[in-house]
Amino acid sequence: MISSPLQSPDPYVSEYDLYLFHQGKLQHAYRMLGAHITEQKGVIGVQFATWAPHAHEVSVVGDFNEWDVRQHPLKRINEAGVWASFIPNIEKGATYKFHITTQDGRTLLKADPYAFFAERRPLTASIVYPLDQYEWQDEAWLEVRKDRQVYQEPINIYEVHLGSWKQHLDQSLYTYRELADQLVDYVVQMGYTHIETMPISEHPYDRSWGYQLTGYYAVTSRYGTPDDFKFLIDRCHQAGIGVILDWVPGHFCKDDHGLRQFDGSPLYEYADPCKADKQDWGTLSFDFGRSEVQSFLISNVIFWMEQYHVDGIRADAVASMLYLDFGKKPGEWTPNSDGGRENLEAISLWKQINETVFQLYPNALMMAEDSSEFPHVTAPTNLNGLGFNYKWNMGWMNDMLRYMSIDPLYRKWHHNQITFSILYTYTENFVLPFSHDEVVHGKRSLLGRMPGDYWHKFANLRLLLGYMMVHPGKKLLFMGGEFGQFDEWKDLEDLDWELLRYDLHRSMHQYVQDLNHYYLQNKAMWELDHDPNGFTWIDADNNEQSILIFTRNGVRSSDRLIILCNFTPAYYTDYKIGVPTKGTYHEVFNSDWLRYGGSGKRTRGKRQARAIPYHNQPYYIRITVPPLAIVILKQIL
Repeated sequence: MISSPLQSPDPYVSEYDLYLFHQGKLQHAYRMLGAHITEQKGVIGVQFATWAPHAHEVSVVGDFNEWDVRQHPLKRINEAGVWASFIPNIEKGATYKFHITTQDGRTLLKADPYAFFAERRPLTASIVYPLDQYEWQDEAWLEVRKDRQVYQEPINIYEVHLGSWKQHLDQSLYTYRELADQLVDYVVQMGYTHIETMPISEHPYDRSWGYQLTGYYAVTSRYGTPDDFKFLIDRCHQAGIGVILDWVPGHFCKDDHGLRQFDGSPLYEYADPCKADKQDWGTLSFDFGRSEVQSFLISNVIFWMEQYHVDGIRADAVASMLYLDFGKKPGEWTPNSDGGRENLEAISLWKQINETVFQLYPNALMMAEDSSEFPHVTAPTNLNGLGFNYKWNMGWMNDMLRYMSIDPLYRKWHHNQITFSILYTYTENFVLPFSHDEVVHGKRSLLGRMPGDYWHKFANLRLLLGYMMVHPGKKLLFMGGEFGQFDEWKDLEDLDWELLRYDLHRSMHQYVQDLNHYYLQNKAMWELDHDPNGFTWIDADNNEQSILIFTRNGVRSSDRLIILCNFTPAYYTDYKIGVPTKGTYHEVFNSDWLRYGGSGKRTRGKRQARAIPYHNQPYYIRITVPPLAIVILKQIL
């Protein structure tokens, strides 16, 4: 028998929390709103609460009351539109929605914006699920994380779409727990430092890849429960792997059960259709100036860090938030109060989000995917920055992919595309990304973009990934790139793991593994990533041979590496390069080694520096320069 709500204790909602929520300052709004198993006056049940200021009536319907709208109405507890009630005798696993009657008499059936779990698509109900029952085992990781110096440490990210990394033979999806057994071990073996998951908040359509959400606080049920996802993160941390979540604060999908016109009127979205509509994506922009939406988004970042122990977020499509004319034609947008194109509300919100995160989690990773030239994205807010600590270097990525797609015969006329990035690389704290966006929609895979025959494609890809690893900035590679996937990413199938049966793909896989581990072991490749002292040109201007020579430097001079990149198939057996110090040099890494599928051309033995200036350096050595390759040398004496 269902208990009458009239027999239930009154809901308890803190007046102070309500005040902060409506001021846009509530950092833990998910503790107040949503569905929470609790005890009131000796009775176990669930307290439901939601924000619906324009609603005429709100009820909770679910499997516990046979979806009867009359059984459990919520009480409006303040004029600003928070509704709540405690309903006894509801347990974990109960499905529910909010039944909302609008002011004009329409009825809506909405999933809970603050739900912690939801039915597996195509079903859309929210599920009561407590988040305080998992027993974490990552205390050692969290303790070490407190003292992390994120700018002076290696960061090499493996970007993963959980549904298509691997699948079972019947094409069913791996669960979070199965991924914990296989993905984590693989990432450790390959030498990555972090996993970045594409959005795993609840979304209705597989092929949106998680970028069009309905449940910002609900980990998707495609792969298991919230506790299962915690197990995956816990396993990552125990193995020394950080976890970054792709987060989508700019827009949400228009599905009827989601946030769109949640109480019958624009609420989470802008009321002005010109500001709300993201026409290119078929989505709606959040109303960044609305206080309660600010609390919703700020709390969501904190939620993932507090409840799931994630180490950071990558914020999707930041440029779409920063500019009012993003994706708009002339006449489709209105300038801001200063007459400009910047969305001042979104800018203010980002500053508030980042200030809040770093106050609570000083060593969190807050990474912006910003394709614009907006200044000071990674500067502190007290210096008029947005407050992120990292930004994706989209300019470097686009320049490199354009350059590498050119026949090497013609690269000498495009030399600036591989050197220009050094002019601005220290203006922000950058991540160098080859993400999923670069291997979809007809762009071809990374290997498929490389010119030449079969062997030359692999040599070019080894060179591209090697140059990424030695260039200043942290690193990110999308799954499949590490073994030279030929096809574009197929989001409904798993990766082409069978390619590892073929020599060059297997050699590429070994190359990336060795390159990753070499990166981890050499401070010069990451210790001064964001300090101009970490990089020195030796020869930046040799466009005729398409060769670059430079040093990567650590705090200690003994960690210095000499790096040469040859972007043509020509090779040289007695090539003269300048070096900064007297001593003996030795080749320590070479993408053309036979084990990587290369031609095997290398500098053998030790090379003694001669005290004759060359390349504006006081000494020089002679080395073998292999074709389409990166060579790393180190002084050993």
